[in-house]
Amino acid sequence: MALALTTSAAAALVATAGPALAAPPPDSGEAGIQVVGGTRAAEGEFPWMVRLSMGCGGAMITDQVVLTAAHCFRYSPPGGSDHTSTTVTYGVVDLQDSRAVERRASYLYINPDYSDANAGDWALLKLSSPIAGAATLPITTTKAYDTGTFTIAGWGDTREGSQTGSRYLLKAEVPFVSDSKCAAAGGIYDGLVPEREICAGYDQGGIDTCQGDSGGPMFRRDGAGNWIQVGIVSWGLGCARPGKPGVYTEVSTFAAEISRKAAELDGEPQPGGKEFANTDNVAIRDLTTVSSSVAVSGLSGNAPSGLQVGVDIKHTYRGDLVIDLVAPDGTAYRLKDSSSSDSADNVITTYTVNASAEAANGTWKLQVRDVYSGDTGYIDAWKLVF
Repeated sequence: MALALTTSAAAALVATAGPALAAPPPDSGEAGIQVVGGTRAAEGEFPWMVRLSMGCGGAMITDQVVLTAAHCFRYSPPGGSDHTSTTVTYGVVDLQDSRAVERRASYLYINPDYSDANAGDWALLKLSSPIAGAATLPITTTKAYDTGTFTIAGWGDTREGSQTGSRYLLKAEVPFVSDSKCAAAGGIYDGLVPEREICAGYDQGGIDTCQGDSGGPMFRRDGAGNWIQVGIVSWGLGCARPGKPGVYTEVSTFAAEISRKAAELDGEPQPGGKEFANTDNVAIRDLTTVSSSVAVSGLSGNAPSGLQVGVDIKHTYRGDLVIDLVAPDGTAYRLKDSSSSDSADNVITTYTVNASAEAANGTWKLQVRDVYSGDTGYIDAWKLVF
């Protein structure tokens, strides 16, 4: 059997990134062209695998929540929203098996920090009701398993450009490819985000994920011999081309955020993130730059990739304002640009910042610059949630 499995993002993501895909190989009818190098999965071998009705894959991580790829829902807004247009199929390897369990989705959460350039390609799909006794695939919480040999599986295309998908769940193994080697593949691989993406594949090609496998898991055994998910099928160039590995969302980077949000969608009470705030008012006058500081202490390691910045600024023309978050080392993260056409009052919102390169502890600043005359205001309050 051919393995369906480069990424189904190849058509969607690469198109938005700029370079177009090369033309698929001609269909000569030869088996060597059609086979991408996998075998059919046994009944119950990967029971947590699901198929999404729009043509993506995914894995059950609770009995009511599926982990998949954000780019599968590229026309949906980031963050959370009601979503009932997707049906999830669970419990079978043959998509025509009458024993398949189907559930309509009820809610979609897309990583707010996801973009083609920024990576972070993950999303959670909540089902309308739990699947009783559903098998689940744990996600890795450590980078210790982000190497070695991985397993991939899916119902996607069995060769590049076929656009037919597979009736049966197919599987294969692919080896880890280092960040430097992956980026050296050139072209679109120049955009690899090493701290958020992981590559896998063979130098000679022949085995890979393909269109229709996006969102599906890349997984391996942990130290106790249990399956754990280390990647999410995200993007690549073509299917199983030599020297063009598949690129997967690095689950370990987002494990805390994924787990926290999945539990929230499941209705479990969550320990709140640690919050640091400044409620002192700071006046914002015309054509000035002001800042408000928050001292963060007692945390370990770096800030999260999903650092939340809650902002409450009162101003009579918010288009005047440029807002930055300034990290303890002086690095500025743009939250908002000015806009002469945005005449509404106030900036009261929460921004999400990938601050994973910054030490968590230290003095953070909210910096606000007024770039036009005629309207003024003040920083009412702001906070960081780690």
